[in-house]
Amino acid sequence: MPDMLVKLYDLPPLEPALDRQQERGINIRRGLPPEKALTLAWIRERFSEYWVSEADVAYSRQPPTIMLAQRGEQLLGFACYDTTHKNFFGPTGVDEAERGLGIGTALLLAALHDMRSAGYMYGIIGWAGPTAYYEKVVGAASIPDSEPPGSYRGMLGTHAIFHEGASGDSFLDH
Repeated sequence: MPDMLVKLYDLPPLEPALDRQQERGINIRRGLPPEKALTLAWIRERFSEYWVSEADVAYSRQPPTIMLAQRGEQLLGFACYDTTHKNFFGPTGVDEAERGLGIGTALLLAALHDMRSAGYMYGIIGWAGPTAYYEKVVGAASIPDSEPPGSYRGMLGTHAIFHEGASGDSFLDH
């Protein structure tokens, strides 16, 4: 999975994606520090310890660099930026039961528009999984020779992930 580059000055509009979610009773907004523990537990249950660490960093920023999708009191998804590196989007995830409904797109656009508002002209999607999705939705382009992502080389647990196909939680087994 390569890193990808996004032109933040040429993003699709945010409002239609937010409106579609609002019609379904879903609110996309910036996370607040008092809900950090609840959000991190939710991410831990559904995704990986790596992502918990990155979301923790997003909550330490002021303002926080984590966007949440919620329906009432139910957390449905999240998207972070400026966590592993400045100008990096991710991680992002949506509850499996809620996928395919545009929540991930709304979170992606909310985070990328926020990055643009912070003054970034380009964004990097680190270790982008669904590259065709990012190409289609935000015109992202793969960064040549970025696989395995150089931005993660040497990080604890990554040898097994990059070279042996182990899961992102494999570093916990050692």
